[in-house]
Amino acid sequence: METRLFFIGLAMAAYAWLSRHFKTNKTIDTANKAGVWHAVFCALSGFSICLVLVMSMDTRSKFVSVAVDVVSTTELYPSLIAAALCAIVGFWRGRKSWEKPETKEYYLGEDLEWSDTVFSAVLLASMLMYFVIQAFKIPSSSMESTLLIGDHLFVNKFIYGLRVPLTGKRLFKFRPVERGDVIVFRFPDDDPHNLHCGSVQYGKDFIKRVIGLPGDVMQVAGGRLLRNGQDASVEPYTQYLDGQMRMPKPERQPDPKTYQEVWQTHQLDRELEEVEHYAYGPRDYFGPVKVPEGAYFAMGDNRDKSCDSRYWGPVEAKFVKGKAWFIYWPPNRMRLVR
Repeated sequence: METRLFFIGLAMAAYAWLSRHFKTNKTIDTANKAGVWHAVFCALSGFSICLVLVMSMDTRSKFVSVAVDVVSTTELYPSLIAAALCAIVGFWRGRKSWEKPETKEYYLGEDLEWSDTVFSAVLLASMLMYFVIQAFKIPSSSMESTLLIGDHLFVNKFIYGLRVPLTGKRLFKFRPVERGDVIVFRFPDDDPHNLHCGSVQYGKDFIKRVIGLPGDVMQVAGGRLLRNGQDASVEPYTQYLDGQMRMPKPERQPDPKTYQEVWQTHQLDRELEEVEHYAYGPRDYFGPVKVPEGAYFAMGDNRDKSCDSRYWGPVEAKFVKGKAWFIYWPPNRMRLVR
């Protein structure tokens, strides 16, 4: 969301700059020009408001169909429709005001003030969200009982270094990602059409715990997590709701080299869809795989109910947004995230 807010702020800045230019040079000198320029402002506003609202609702929903186009149907199309409707209303209002001497340049001045205000507020908000701190709401039970559905928390976005926009690089790192950190990250697959765990996850923010660091060999056998050959299934924060109920070990699976490759390229869950005994995916029998350099193995604390690195692969560092820091709502749950 912070990236989109940043570009909304830039668009409003461009509109404000052009409005000043037009006002100084008396470029808008007819009713039609006034209508068109006010329509542009209304279209920008309608598009931006709708985009933010749709993104907010979308983070709380799941996609269930392969036909769903994440960008077009859930963000772009509704926003374009809102922009078109607002533009029609804006053109009519701007043209109408030009015909009256007392309101001739009313909307030009009003739109300039609003675009300046929006530019300043949105740009500041996007900078804070991108570099410093961001609010996040827990949408699922995958991190229970550490984090519950509906918990609101702050994410520390500078602890792993300041992200350089659009590059995936970081500057001024305070400390590296460590095993046991609860991190927030953008889903690590750049293809908006891929299904993972039964739905499209592209562009969504996830929250999981870092279980494996680069170079670690991860495996799940009979539901038990093994890290570098050592039992790592019993930790203070983990829970197994299904107890001893485990799926049987698959009779066949890809050879180790292919397994590593499809897991590392985020294709494992799709590769295993047709394999017998994988009704639960690789939940109970997974790996072994080696976590590649510049990536992490992330799992939910609620191990039996978590769609995590067992299914969709490693979390590359470029997708990591920050470390879960503090639960601020509800009041009875206020605490540091550990």
